[in-house]
Amino acid sequence: MTSAFDHKAFLKNLTGQPGVYRMYNQKDEVIYVGKAKNLKKRVSSYFRSNLDSVKTQSLVRQIQHMDVTVTHTETEAFILENNYIKKYRPRYNVLLRDDKSYPFILLTDHQHPRLTLHRGGRKPKGEYFGPYPSAWAVRESLRTMQKLFPVRQCEDSYYKARTRPCLQYQLKRCAGPCVEGLVSDQEYDQQVQLARLFLKGKNAEVIDALVKKMEQASIDLKFEAAARYRDQISALRKVQEQQWVSGDQPEMDVFGFAYRNGIASIQGFFIRDNKLLGSKSYFPKVPADIGPQEVFQSFLLQYYLAGNKSVPRQIVVPMVLEDSQAIEELLSRQAGHKVQFFQGARDEKRRYLKLANTNAEAALEAQQSSQKSVFARYLELEQVLELDSPVQRMECFDISHTSGQQTVASCVVFNREGPFKSDYRRYNIEGITPGDDYAAMDQALRRRYSKITDENKIPDILFIDGGKGQLAQAEACFENWPHSKMPMLIGVAKGTSRKPGLETLILAGSHATIPMQADSAALHLIQHIRDEAHRFAITGHRARRQKVKTQSKLENIPGVGAKRRQSLLKYMGGMQEVLSASAEEIAKVPGISEELALIIHEHLHL
Repeated sequence: MTSAFDHKAFLKNLTGQPGVYRMYNQKDEVIYVGKAKNLKKRVSSYFRSNLDSVKTQSLVRQIQHMDVTVTHTETEAFILENNYIKKYRPRYNVLLRDDKSYPFILLTDHQHPRLTLHRGGRKPKGEYFGPYPSAWAVRESLRTMQKLFPVRQCEDSYYKARTRPCLQYQLKRCAGPCVEGLVSDQEYDQQVQLARLFLKGKNAEVIDALVKKMEQASIDLKFEAAARYRDQISALRKVQEQQWVSGDQPEMDVFGFAYRNGIASIQGFFIRDNKLLGSKSYFPKVPADIGPQEVFQSFLLQYYLAGNKSVPRQIVVPMVLEDSQAIEELLSRQAGHKVQFFQGARDEKRRYLKLANTNAEAALEAQQSSQKSVFARYLELEQVLELDSPVQRMECFDISHTSGQQTVASCVVFNREGPFKSDYRRYNIEGITPGDDYAAMDQALRRRYSKITDENKIPDILFIDGGKGQLAQAEACFENWPHSKMPMLIGVAKGTSRKPGLETLILAGSHATIPMQADSAALHLIQHIRDEAHRFAITGHRARRQKVKTQSKLENIPGVGAKRRQSLLKYMGGMQEVLSASAEEIAKVPGISEELALIIHEHLHL
């Protein structure tokens, strides 16, 4: 049960707070979304050695990387999990869990409104409250409210057919609006209004009334009644916890901020259609001696002025910006509508901002821990290789193909902070014997380094994924190296069983081998860069292979451009008809000569 995902490093920096986790495969697709009361414990459970479920084993094998969003409560995690499932439709969520929409409480729009559970589209007229994490939570809320507010909960057909009150009236759980004379419309509407206020969270006056009833019952020595009121107050406060990841804001961006030891962490929450549909962590590069306000304002401008972001009408920011009015006007002109900044003064915005700040702080701690871990790995690698100066830049090459076809070479770059993705490169390999990995490696290396001018772009260490043969190709490529800085060439050979942890390093020149211990931090760094090169190569190869599959057979024929291809397909009636046509029939197509028709026919029937 192995995957390219370094779960030990991920778990080491993972928080124990509640939240939602997402699992991605090699194609960067979300394959599973889950929620947890304790993220560290829940995610750790996937990587036990004795997993019982075959489906879970299959899931774990496909994990390439993971990310998490921290929430304040498990209830928030429930709702956010559902939002992510709706957005990504992960393969394993469909297999392993019920993907129904979460339920609401509906207060219907009738003469005598009804309180009921509702799931699905909002077709019935009325007011919707929620969503709730489960139908059980809604039913519990309705039971509790039934004890407090005598608002009917019966079906409309049952309500219309009554000529005398039902048992709920006798139990004082319904005011009996079905029978004339039991309750006036005004009295019933007052109860409906109390229920509405409570469901909206404006419950102070309702709670106060209950508290007064409890105190009066206690004065009257009615201790059982007092205890009942106490339990009702406690239960109502619990079940009516607002779902702050599904609020009343139709469109809003919220940014949390944490800044410490020269590292800035910015957490963006993106709310659309009243749902928190996405979040992302940003770690902008911060110059020395710069204040937090300048860091955040610079980030905000670069983020929205990139030209590929939709600017919402409301943006919640974690601090007062010095140039907030000017930035508001600038973003308003760009968006074509009024844009306003908020500092989270009001209740819902304040809770969103608190949640974003919590995630920014958690991301900053994880980033700091990760940097410490990467730094420690670099130090051990420098000790293993007995280097005099620190390694600033490493690169690794890998080759991917299917039976020699659509060969792609990848080059990934690491610096002392980890992957440096802006310098990653892929090379489509052409003009070699299919399956000749040595020639493919030689072509990729020469294309990468033949025109290099900036010595800062020359790596300190160049890893070649392969044995002595691949390493020899790299050595030949660097024989007449014109620069003063020469990369250290190292081959990374897999063990005889090709299992992770049995890799051997092969040094250029002497071809001496350096065996590595499976628990070595230096080996973990090498495995990381090697696996990243492998992933990047496979992704490029698959994209190229898919392009070939969907490419028309007419595209590589000399003399046949886009217009002639269109004429052929239109005149003949489709690709199948072109394939079955003779050269004489093809020559009848407008713009196709007899000579060109023969060329087309020969290419299609090679």
